[in-house]
Parts: sequence; C-alpha cells; structure tokens
Amino acid sequence: MTIEPPPSVVDVEFDCVPLRSIKRLDIPLDASDVQRRRAARMQAAIGSYGVERTYFLQNARCVFRFANSDVEGVCRFEFEGVARTDAGDRKCEEVNLDVTLVSETCGGVPVAVQQWLIERVRHAVAIEFDRFLAAGQPAAPSPDASEKTPATALGGLGGLDV
Repeated sequence: MTIEPPPSVVDVEFDCVPLRSIKRLDIPLDASDVQRRRAARMQAAIGSYGVERTYFLQNARCVFRFANSDVEGVCRFEFEGVARTDAGDRKCEEVNLDVTLVSETCGGVPVAVQQWLIERVRHAVAIEFDRFLAAGQPAAPSPDASEKTPATALGGLGGLDV
C-alpha cells in the first residue's frame, strides 16, 4: 500500500515582475482603471524601493487549508506588493504586501485571527519567493531592444498588462 504525501496546507501563487525590467513609467492613455491603479502602485514601489533587487508581485493568492477538505476550513487571501532580495539576489529580505481576505469557509474568522493570518501570508510569501529564486534567477532585461520579453514587450507599465 502506497501512501501519498498530503497536499500542501498553504498554497501560494503570484506573478512576478522584476522592477528593473520596466523601461518607462508613463501610463497609457487607454489603460483601464484597474491597469491605472496597478501601474500607480508599481510607480510608487519604484519610488520607494528603486528597481534593483525589487520585484512586484501581482495576480497573487495564498490559500490556507485547515481541514482535510478543499471546501471546508479554507481561507483565501489575495495580495499585491513588493519583494526585496539580498545583494546577491538569492534570498528574500523583505516583503511589503497589501493582503486581503477574500473568502473563507471556516464559519467566520475573528479580526484578531484574520490579522494573524495576514502576517502568516507575508511569511509564506517570503518563503515561496526564496523557492522561486532558488528555482532560477529572474532574468535581467535584455540589452538588445529588439528582443522583447513579456515584461518589456510594449516598453513600459502598459506592456505589463497592468
């Protein structure tokens, strides 16, 4: 009889944009309100942290499973913000995230518990970001302007589909 390992009780997903890959800071005139708000948050991150060793995490979620169920005992958070690394770009040193509880099937989450879980989200994201870095260094922007990556395809924040 083979026993499968239990699924992870914490599931973290995010899209990562190295801020050093952003070539322009202007927001396209035809950007939606959602794109404008995200671009403004990226601009603020660049203003606060700079572009070196700084990554913008977006389209992100963290799910905690407190029971042996995909339905019961689940808290789902969404987050967006910045991860900063050490000088070698190998380890997460700081995360600054806006975290929101978007759903739960626990029968109610007291405010104090929700705040504690939000801190656990930040901790889990830092750990997952270390795994992300260990899996392969995020690519530096190409020196050849003719080589377009998804992050630089349109030359700035608008090119990030923000």
